[in-house]
Amino acid sequence: MKKILVTGSAGFIGSNLVLRLFKELKEGVIVGLDNMNNYYDPSLKEYRLSVISSEAEKSPHIDYTFVKGDLADKALIDSLFAKYHFDIVVNLAAQAGVRYSIENPDAYIQSNVIGFYNILEACRHYPVEHLVYASSSSVYGGNKKVPFSVDDRVDNPVSLYAATKKSNELFAHCYSKLYDIPTTGLRFFTVYGPAGRPDMAYFGFTNKLRKGETIQIFNYGNCRRDFTFVDDIVEGVYRVMLKAPARAVGEDGLPIPPYAVYNIGGGQPENLLDFVHILQEELLRAGVLPADYDFESHKKLVPMQPGDVPTTYADASALERDFGFVPKITLREGLRKFAKWYAEYYMEGKK
Repeated sequence: MKKILVTGSAGFIGSNLVLRLFKELKEGVIVGLDNMNNYYDPSLKEYRLSVISSEAEKSPHIDYTFVKGDLADKALIDSLFAKYHFDIVVNLAAQAGVRYSIENPDAYIQSNVIGFYNILEACRHYPVEHLVYASSSSVYGGNKKVPFSVDDRVDNPVSLYAATKKSNELFAHCYSKLYDIPTTGLRFFTVYGPAGRPDMAYFGFTNKLRKGETIQIFNYGNCRRDFTFVDDIVEGVYRVMLKAPARAVGEDGLPIPPYAVYNIGGGQPENLLDFVHILQEELLRAGVLPADYDFESHKKLVPMQPGDVPTTYADASALERDFGFVPKITLREGLRKFAKWYAEYYMEGKK
């Protein structure tokens, strides 16, 4: 019986992973950890937890526990590992957002650096089969070579958020080497979907358009993003967590780090203007906006923002090679599911 810790379990990806584990595992222990901070509306996190609680009641084969706590609380992390002796740890908790890192750097150091260090130390003292952790496409910085490959240099971050995510990869490599801890980092590319993060473009645009406000399209629309639907992300995480990098010994008699990093991206970068066009069509289809909505008067092309990059584009061939997985959900299909959820959540008595 596997014992699994999912940090950031009230977050967008974490909550969807927990729901997936309910369906996949025949038995097991799942502990979810989240600090429920107010970086964005906590009621959305409460909603995700309520969905999890509802599914947990239908899943008696899973022993599920939610813990409200912070990664930076070393005593709490150590106590959880001492109590449960986890087999698999999936660290998805992090202070997210590129622009927010410019205004609030402390939050990123506490959560993404100190918090991740606490997880690594706990995995060291209470050995695990596999530590999977969220990295980010932001580690590629301003790389002009596309698509981005895990073999590319990633030592030129353009935001503190990106620097903290690269530090996670470095820390993980160090602990893999020193303590033979199998670790896998996953570089996520622009994750979107129902009940996602309101600070992401598709969600923020929808909120503003619904209020009759003007949306800003950065770099005058000349940005491309490798949008990846959350179900595809969760599929990748699930496959990876069950297959840890193999432990081996080198010629020097010391462990070869059981360490890996993969991209998870749609592999099809979309121009922001095309993305906005599809989004508005799906918002009309779902009834989020009226049929006669004047989109042109609510759009403004603006310069690039500090910390942003013009293009993200994943080379996910290594993920396909090692796990037989390629993201499948198209942008239109994904935005249609988001628009449908948005209409139900915000317009049918919820918010």
